Amino acid sequence: MITGGAAGIGRAAVEKFACEGAAVAIWDVNEVQGKELELILLHEGFAAKFTRVNTAKYDEVEAATKAVIAQFGRIDILVNNAGITRDASLQKMTAENWQQVLDVNLTGVFNCTKAVTPGMIAQNSGVIINTSSIVGLYGNYGQSNYAATKSGVIGLTKTWARELGKNNIRVNAVAPGFIATDMINTIPEKVITSMQEKVPLRRLGTPEDVANLYAFLASDEAAFISGTVISVDGGLTI
Repeated sequence: MITGGAAGIGRAAVEKFACEGAAVAIWDVNEVQGKELELILLHEGFAAKFTRVNTAKYDEVEAATKAVIAQFGRIDILVNNAGITRDASLQKMTAENWQQVLDVNLTGVFNCTKAVTPGMIAQNSGVIINTSSIVGLYGNYGQSNYAATKSGVIGLTKTWARELGKNNIRVNAVAPGFIATDMINTIPEKVITSMQEKVPLRRLGTPEDVANLYAFLASDEAAFISGTVISVDGGLTI
């Protein structure tokens, strides 16, 4: 089950897990892109189902979770990937901007995990992967709301790893750096070049770079990894 799965890192994750043989439940608020991705995957012979879900609303999350279990029988992996930005400096940030980001980036992660974990506890297995950010580790100008949520995700990750470990449920966080998604289309070329120059590997990351780590953390090869935060940033935070 992958939230924010219709585009960007989420879409790359959906495609990666499908290619690895998983039946993928795609959640997003973008119905057009989500349905398109579902149809592409079904045409290619993969098992996939798109559902429009606002993860900030627990009732929607709970109903959609029940539907996933009804269709696929169980949920083995949850990727809490959905996130939004509403950037502004502290003095310019509105209460609405603050709350919108908290609702999706933090409460949404809580809602999805709360809905999914009873089934994982019952089957005594599961993997939860939470998408944080290097901003959650180091902060960033104009992103008080985003940084707060991504730091909060790290706190949730470590807490849930402690709480759920006895049920053979692993919980980890991934902290992407500068990733080349559709969001950079609005950024001037000189800014993108400046971003690349700050990265030791001298490039932006790709959505696939992050999706590959998701897949590794969900695999048996990562069976003894829990409670960690792994950066995917090309060495930016060295």
